[in-house]
Amino acid sequence: MSKSVWIVDDDQSIRWVLEKALTREGLSHRSFTNPNDVLNALENESPQILISDIRMPRGNGLDLLQHVKATHPNLPVIVMTAYSDLDSAVSSFQGGAFEYLTKPFDLEKAIELIRRAIGESERSQPAAKEPRYWQQETPEIIGQAPAMQEVFRSIGRLAQSHATVLITGESGTGKELVARALHKHSPRAKSPFVAFNITAIPKDLLEAELFGHERGAFQGAQTMRRGRFEQADGGTLFLDEIGDMPFDLQTRLLRALTDGHFYRVGGHDPIRANVRIIAATYQNLESRVASGLFREDLLHRLNVIRLRLPALRERTEDIPVLARHFMQHCAKALGVEPKRLSDEAIKVISEKPFPGNVRQLENLCHWLTVMSPAAEIGVSDLPADLDAHSGMTESVQAEEQGSTVITTQRSASGDWESGLGRLAVKMLQDGHKDVFDALTSRFEKAVLQAALEVTRGRRVEAAQRLGIGRNTITRKLHELGIDD
Repeated sequence: MSKSVWIVDDDQSIRWVLEKALTREGLSHRSFTNPNDVLNALENESPQILISDIRMPRGNGLDLLQHVKATHPNLPVIVMTAYSDLDSAVSSFQGGAFEYLTKPFDLEKAIELIRRAIGESERSQPAAKEPRYWQQETPEIIGQAPAMQEVFRSIGRLAQSHATVLITGESGTGKELVARALHKHSPRAKSPFVAFNITAIPKDLLEAELFGHERGAFQGAQTMRRGRFEQADGGTLFLDEIGDMPFDLQTRLLRALTDGHFYRVGGHDPIRANVRIIAATYQNLESRVASGLFREDLLHRLNVIRLRLPALRERTEDIPVLARHFMQHCAKALGVEPKRLSDEAIKVISEKPFPGNVRQLENLCHWLTVMSPAAEIGVSDLPADLDAHSGMTESVQAEEQGSTVITTQRSASGDWESGLGRLAVKMLQDGHKDVFDALTSRFEKAVLQAALEVTRGRRVEAAQRLGIGRNTITRKLHELGIDD
């Protein structure tokens, strides 16, 4: 009997569609409704490729994948699922899957993938190692949109890699979350993950923070201090906002990446650290190279693997599930009962562009959890700047030094003073207490967040622009729970 394509899915319609397509292509096939029947059949014969669903009433496709790769290491397995999340994708690739296919899928692309898998099975392959398999219950990154599925696939493919990764994407898209996922699903997972935000440290302290310093290296250096490179030894160093790194520090970083060692500030002995670098930026580094603001050779060092995170407006189908997730998460963090978003509210929220991306959506859900008096949130409970009649307009993206800057403009009819007044009236009518303090805190938080956004998280510069002291902004950020 010639080898064929085996299909494992409890959904009869999926089996029927694939069977008809394979028949048209002249490919023999055999279908199963559960993994146990497949395991029994494998004792006597084997297919050319295996296509398996993940979630089935009588078995798990990932468990089947583990067994198949242990007994038939050269058999290509295509995993398909309608419940697409990061852990499923990573587990599939870590288990040795040939590819990860999300439902509903394009039939032509599925056939093309099957033919590629057949070609793979016809080539002689060395025996695979015992697969490392695990699965977690809660997905750490949520996304059903095709653009996010591609991110999940990339994280899965990189699961056993030590390669340097450059993550690009607008502010608020979750670059650090992806960096943490790359570390968590890597061979370095048990070693430190150290995050270093370039814009959060004063320029004159960046070098000492990154590479450490010896005692007496400069005024105030009373003891020796290990830098982020040493702290991350054996693990992952995440360099956030790498595009804002000063040019002279870029030179030192390049030398450390090239030579494999570095010197503490004021030190003379070379120090080696086994560190995987993951960098992130919202900027166009090629444009900064052309402008003389970023070293081209450093870009080549960092740009081994590039992951682009989609803006929320590119994955609007994810907004409802993200919003409901954040409502649950915020309620749990605040120790209150979660509030429910009505279908109408979800529809309105889903139509908004969210220039601040996922972070802005999360902030909105936090605001609704705290400020909305109703257990079920309707359209009227949404903040004024999200209302369809507030007069808010979103400007086009403006290019500044090769980076995308999102700006928001309000028309005169929707000025913030009248909106604040309407909110105060509503809160007073609803019987809220301490309305003055609540609105004052919201005003301060909005202004501080705006200043930090303009200065890219540089709190000293933000304080100077606002006309307040460094101690004042530090105290306010702590009181208001703002992360710069």
